[in-house]
Amino acid sequence: MAAFLSLFLLFCCLSCRSLSLTQDGLHLLQAKSSLDDPDSSLSDWSPSDAHPCNWTGVICAPPPLFPAVTALDLSDLGLIGPFPSPLCLLLDLSSLSLSLNSLNSSLSSSSSSFLGCSSLTRLDLSQNSFTGPLPTFLPSLLPRLSYLDLSVNNFSGPIPFSFGQFASLRSLSLVGNLLSGPVPAFLSNLSSLHELNLSYNPFTPTPLPPSLANLTSLRVLWLTSCNLIGSIPPSLGRLSNLTDLDLSYNSISGDIPDSLAGLSSVVQIELCSNYLTGPLPSGLSNLTQLRLFDASMNQLSGQIPEDVFLAPSVESFRLYENNLTGAIPSTITRCDNLAELRLFSNQLDGPLPADFGKNSPLSLVDLSDNLLSGEIPTGICGGGMLDQLLLLDNMFSGSLPESLGQCSTLTRVRLLNNRLSGEVPPAFWGLPHVWLLELAGNSFTGGISPAISGATNLSKLVISDNQFEGRIPEEMGALTNLHEFSAANNRLTGPLPEGLVNFAALGLLDLHNNSLSGELVSGVRWWKKLIRLNLANNEFTGSIPPELGDLPGLNYVDLSGNQLTGTIPLELQNLKLYELNLSNNQLSGTLPPHFATRIYENSFLGNPGLCVDVNEPCADQRRGDNSIRYGFPWLLRSIYILFAAALVAAAAWFYWKYHSSKEVNRATEKPNWMLTSFHKLGFNDNEISGCLDEDNVIGSGASGKVYKAVLSNGEAVAVKKLCETPGKTDVFQSVDDGFEAEVAKLGTIMHKNIVKLWCCCTRNDYFGVAKAIVGKDPKSMSIVAGSCGYIAPEYAYTLRVNEKSDIYSYGVVILELVTGRRPADPELGEKDLARWVRSSVEHKGVDRVLDPKLDVCYKAEMCKVLDIGLLCASILPISRPSMRVVIKMLLEVGSENKQLEPAKDRSQVSLLP
Repeated sequence: MAAFLSLFLLFCCLSCRSLSLTQDGLHLLQAKSSLDDPDSSLSDWSPSDAHPCNWTGVICAPPPLFPAVTALDLSDLGLIGPFPSPLCLLLDLSSLSLSLNSLNSSLSSSSSSFLGCSSLTRLDLSQNSFTGPLPTFLPSLLPRLSYLDLSVNNFSGPIPFSFGQFASLRSLSLVGNLLSGPVPAFLSNLSSLHELNLSYNPFTPTPLPPSLANLTSLRVLWLTSCNLIGSIPPSLGRLSNLTDLDLSYNSISGDIPDSLAGLSSVVQIELCSNYLTGPLPSGLSNLTQLRLFDASMNQLSGQIPEDVFLAPSVESFRLYENNLTGAIPSTITRCDNLAELRLFSNQLDGPLPADFGKNSPLSLVDLSDNLLSGEIPTGICGGGMLDQLLLLDNMFSGSLPESLGQCSTLTRVRLLNNRLSGEVPPAFWGLPHVWLLELAGNSFTGGISPAISGATNLSKLVISDNQFEGRIPEEMGALTNLHEFSAANNRLTGPLPEGLVNFAALGLLDLHNNSLSGELVSGVRWWKKLIRLNLANNEFTGSIPPELGDLPGLNYVDLSGNQLTGTIPLELQNLKLYELNLSNNQLSGTLPPHFATRIYENSFLGNPGLCVDVNEPCADQRRGDNSIRYGFPWLLRSIYILFAAALVAAAAWFYWKYHSSKEVNRATEKPNWMLTSFHKLGFNDNEISGCLDEDNVIGSGASGKVYKAVLSNGEAVAVKKLCETPGKTDVFQSVDDGFEAEVAKLGTIMHKNIVKLWCCCTRNDYFGVAKAIVGKDPKSMSIVAGSCGYIAPEYAYTLRVNEKSDIYSYGVVILELVTGRRPADPELGEKDLARWVRSSVEHKGVDRVLDPKLDVCYKAEMCKVLDIGLLCASILPISRPSMRVVIKMLLEVGSENKQLEPAKDRSQVSLLP
């Protein structure tokens, strides 16, 4: 009886405890009920707990105030809904973060929602979907606030005057909204402010208020892309506590004031992409904490001051794309911490200081597109950390220093278009980490060293327009990562090494204008990624390999000016060519019918034995036998008719056989799928695998087919089945290595333009590996693949995609199509594709960027499409049009093109439909 009584009392105590959730816990449950939690991120918020201190995102005070809730971090939980006003009933709440969710509504009319939040010192609502004006009541309702972050929302209108009345605010961030009006001078009333970040807002073009210099405690002033005009106020030099000054991507003009030398605590100064003129200021050597100085993409002139490189801590110096003249000061040799030097696209001249790099941990040196001369300093890699050496388009002379052959840290070397000569050091050919080596446009002699076999990471080798001689070494076959090999206009001799067939990644092979001989290598079928082949003006003999016709991406073939014999392989008709030149050889036989068009009328000149007119019989080809000559086409037609009839019969039989066995296959086939879910599922893998037949296909692409699957509960989903690969080939293995991680990441993304992924199914059996992913909407199934060249600039601080960043990425795709360049093309230097196009058009004209492979008769349309791409890729998100507007503009260009298009062969290359 006593034991029973004890158990009863214990049960009563537990019951009482489960019913005694603290008042703070009840308020939190009330807040939860006002939100949509599709990912069940707050599933552990249980009313049966005694207190909420172990709940997700909840932080409680230590004793004696325990269990009072003092902080909430509910960031990145996928929450949807308005601002949860019950949170302001937490009397001890001092810190609240709701960033990286999908909270919406306007805060300007919700002052009651913040009643009771007077204890807050930190409020982070960044990266949500709040709209309307900024809430004017915040300073009065949150008097203790020291940190306010409303970045990356859709707030609009001017910054309210009340925002200059925060009594204790130390950090204010309004980045990436739709704010208008001027950058307000009344923000200088925030005397305790340490950080002011207003970047990426479409403010009314106005000068930077000089009164901001009154913020003497300011450490960070970040005003990137704020439509600032006028000059930099000299008064900013009074901000002695400032560590970060960023005024980049505005329209600021005038000189850089000498008073900036008074920023005694500054660590980085960023003034790039403005309209600054005049010389660099003197006195920068006084900035003892300065690590980065960036005044690139302006109109600065004059010489670089001697004292610039005497700032003791400077690590990165960027002055590219200006009008600077004169020599690089010798004081650069005393810059002990210099790691990055970017001075390209100026008018600098003279030699580099002899000891340049000897005492510096140089990692990146880009002095391209100047008038620099003399020899490359022998100690340029003296610090042992040089990663990129870019000296193209100068007048450097002499030979390459032997020491560069020991610079094993190099990954990118661009020395093209100089006056360099002599033999390339053997060790330099074999640097193990170099993936880009460009030596074109010099006067190098000697041969390609067999030591090149050590350059196993080499992807692009460009040595054209030199005086290299001798054979291409067999050791080059070890370069299995090589994508481009250009050695045109040299003195290379001998046959092509058989090892070239190992170039499975080869996309471009250009060896024209040499003295190479022998037959073309066999085994070219392994060049599955080859796009461009140019072996013109050599001494090659033998026949054209039919295997060339099996290369799916090959669209440029130039074998002219050789001694090739035999017939033109019929397999070449499989290629989608925009350039074919087999002229000036010794080819014979009949021209394949596909090439008997005006497009190829200049592709076969200078082959006397070749019958190029399919409408006329080849002279002496049939030895005068008319019955054979004219009867043979009739025989061919008969064979074609019989073959077509057999093909129709076979198709009918296959259709009957397929449908008669389909139900049997459905019942017997039970593939062993492994299912990985990213959300709570109401179906299993059998429902998915049962829908993977041809009747349910709704789309297809290079990576696989998309099926519509109707589940037992009536819901329709899309299933994308990635291509099966027998034996798990290397190509598929490279995809497989990151597949699970990529899809798992996509499974967590919430974005209106990205389909919600429910799960991933994997099957590994005798037949190989198959993968399928299940998405929410069968009408818009899509998979996102990342590439830094497509990412909008604001992603660096938002770490989130939205419609505006989607438009940016689409703009980059348009620019790719019009320019024929990849987003990370080495020729772009340190710029992304959008910046390169914008700068090149401004300084060198539109012809500099248009893809030369596109038909010039479409130039007007190409220019219009280029403008659309640049508009989509605008730096300021607000300047990017909606997708609806983009489509309308593209359709208008296409419509104009069809109206104006002359009657011409439609098979010619065109950008527009």
